[in-house]
Amino acid sequence: MNCSDCRGKRSWSYNCAGARTANPEGGRAGRFADSHELSELVYSASNLLVLLNDGILRKELRRKLPVSLSQQKLLTWLSVLECVEVFMEMGAAKVWGEVGRWLVVALIQLAKAVLRMFLLIWFKAGLQTSPPIVPLDRETQAQSQDGDRSPGSREQSYVGKRSKRVVRTLQDTPSLHSRHWGAPQQREGRQQHEELSITPTPLGLQETIAESLYIARPLLHLLSLGLWGQRSWTPWLLSGVVDVTSLSLLSERKGLTRRERLELRRRTMLLLYYLLRSPFYDRFSEAKILFLLQLLADHVPGIGLVTRPLMDYLPTWQKIYFYSWG
Repeated sequence: MNCSDCRGKRSWSYNCAGARTANPEGGRAGRFADSHELSELVYSASNLLVLLNDGILRKELRRKLPVSLSQQKLLTWLSVLECVEVFMEMGAAKVWGEVGRWLVVALIQLAKAVLRMFLLIWFKAGLQTSPPIVPLDRETQAQSQDGDRSPGSREQSYVGKRSKRVVRTLQDTPSLHSRHWGAPQQREGRQQHEELSITPTPLGLQETIAESLYIARPLLHLLSLGLWGQRSWTPWLLSGVVDVTSLSLLSERKGLTRRERLELRRRTMLLLYYLLRSPFYDRFSEAKILFLLQLLADHVPGIGLVTRPLMDYLPTWQKIYFYSWG
């Protein structure tokens, strides 16, 4: 084989004379070229394993979700889609190009919208939270299971006659590293009750319309992208108006559970993402954010270990639809 056989092949790291050659495409070395896809594959697989493991542990500990079997299946499929959506988008772009990428994005968003509308309208699931299934607190569940099997090992406490304050006895005080500062046997009970027992808050007509807008927002955004293009302000404005309208209608609802209130707070915080979404990011935010990150990296010792990878990662974050808009 002569040297001409080596030209243009990305997998070659050395030429025929033994000298190391540069990447023909000017990018990273071949073994790192797919690092984003591989890291997302590992992340998606780990989330799926956690979801599977939680289901097995719930059956073992007899901690069933407070929903019907059909609703639980829908929640499981919705959770699976949220786990793999980014990797599926990356994989479709790698294999089928931009057309395949947008087709996969549209199909995933359509499937998620259908599942969420079934949960909202048919099962009266109330406010859609993220993640759809609450991750299992293994430590709390294991301690609760041990306590159920050995009643004599439960904490003994004293209740004051006048103050009604609950105090542990000295014999049952746990070690310092495992001690919590709530009342004995109350903190775990509150968490389990909040996670497994409380039913969703019923939604009225106004709240149902607001939640339907939130569910339909990704489809409306994709449709507007197809009509006006990615550089147009119309998809950005339409998506923002739908999100703000949905939050405004839901903010008037009283009596929400703790998890539902946290979900509304999460959605409110996600409005800040509009500063990082095109075309606003391309025209206003990009230069200022990169300048600030570079300034911190140059003048604050050690902060460059965080800001420089973040500067390299922002273009990838912008390119992946489910990162910036999912």
